[in-house]
Amino acid sequence: QVQLVESGGGSVESGGSLRLSCVTSGTTISRYAMGWFRQAPGKQREGVAVINNAGITTVADSVKGRFTISRDNDKNMLYLQMNNLKPEDTAMYYCAADGKWWFASLKRWEFAYWGQGTQVTVSS
Repeated sequence: QVQLVESGGGSVESGGSLRLSCVTSGTTISRYAMGWFRQAPGKQREGVAVINNAGITTVADSVKGRFTISRDNDKNMLYLQMNNLKPEDTAMYYCAADGKWWFASLKRWEFAYWGQGTQVTVSS
């Protein structure tokens, strides 16, 4: 059973930075595409950034140039470095994984495994 646990969320002021982490257990992430998604109150869950097992990434236009996704297969870890945060980045952030290791799309319905989320709040 694949289990994902996020950490690193918190409250920051506009322009600040946070680094989210996701640890995976029950499998080795080298076999999986991994991604970060977010959901703000009253809105649909949206893709933020995805990375496949070849290191190919897809990043949402809304965060391009500010957020960076990376993975450490040896440690079974996924990261999201978030810089220059804006109030509109406020959301619950979720880590996701799927066995389609070649996958690098932001389509949330393509991901089978999800963490419980970590809250990010950005004040103006």
